Amino acid sequence: MISVVVPVFNEVENLPEAWRELSRVLEDTGEPWEILFVDDGSTDGSFDILKRLHEEHPDRVRVLRFIRNFGKTAALTAAFRRARGEIIITIDADLQEDPAHIREFLQKIREEGYHLVSGWRKKRQDPPSKTLPSRLFNLVVRTTTGVPLHDFNCGFKAYRREVVENIRLYGEFHRFIPVLAAWKGFRVTEIPVRHRPRRRGKSKFGWKRMIHGYIDFVSVYLLTRFLKRPMHLFGGVGSLLFLAGLAINAYLSFEKIVFHRGLGYRPLLLLGVLLTLSGLQLLVVGLLGEMLRYHHYDPRDEYVLEQELL
Repeated sequence: MISVVVPVFNEVENLPEAWRELSRVLEDTGEPWEILFVDDGSTDGSFDILKRLHEEHPDRVRVLRFIRNFGKTAALTAAFRRARGEIIITIDADLQEDPAHIREFLQKIREEGYHLVSGWRKKRQDPPSKTLPSRLFNLVVRTTTGVPLHDFNCGFKAYRREVVENIRLYGEFHRFIPVLAAWKGFRVTEIPVRHRPRRRGKSKFGWKRMIHGYIDFVSVYLLTRFLKRPMHLFGGVGSLLFLAGLAINAYLSFEKIVFHRGLGYRPLLLLGVLLTLSGLQLLVVGLLGEMLRYHHYDPRDEYVLEQELL
């Protein structure tokens, strides 16, 4: 079965067309399918439209409803737990991405063996106020994580079930699902998708999302690089600070002993002591992290087993 997950927040004008386009494309695949709408606390009557769709197509349409707006990550997490398909496709309710590409997503997963396929809005139909920050964000994430995608923010993605079962999402980590999947060892790729201007409704983009995206990126970067080896982060930085402080204190001690210079008025003395203590503190934090990691270690966290041949 193919499960299509559609997060919805105040998209009452787009939902009827979204249903028509998605159902037409999915019927053309000739495979069993379902559409799982997640109403993320809409206040514009979106749920009434979804309720009617479910009543008219109970075998095809399933609906989840949040009592208030919890965000896209929460919506995707709830849908991933309840989706019944072996392949799960996510797409935004405004359908700026053309659903006709679903066949290409399925081909990449089934015939070429990828675990996650992400859409790339190569010719994006949005104003510069959205595209320029997005390009900068994608460049930074691509460069620092090594995941070679051009469009991490695109909501049009396809996953094998094992991907969504083996990644943990919270906050606003939905932007970084390809990074988390690649960190787990899954094969990740992207395909260009047609991007259309928004015809109805209001965009949810804003500067707050950019700030949240930056903060979440720092969290994801540190988690994927140092979750399993905290001493590499805290121990490395702590050692540098400790050695720098030690060198400064050794130099001041040399001046005191050889040249009999006073140290009480030297700001350098305070810097040396501060660096030494800060370095020791970071080393202790790294050691505590390693102890917690060892205490809660589970070998299954190290890999995702795709197949076992007996």
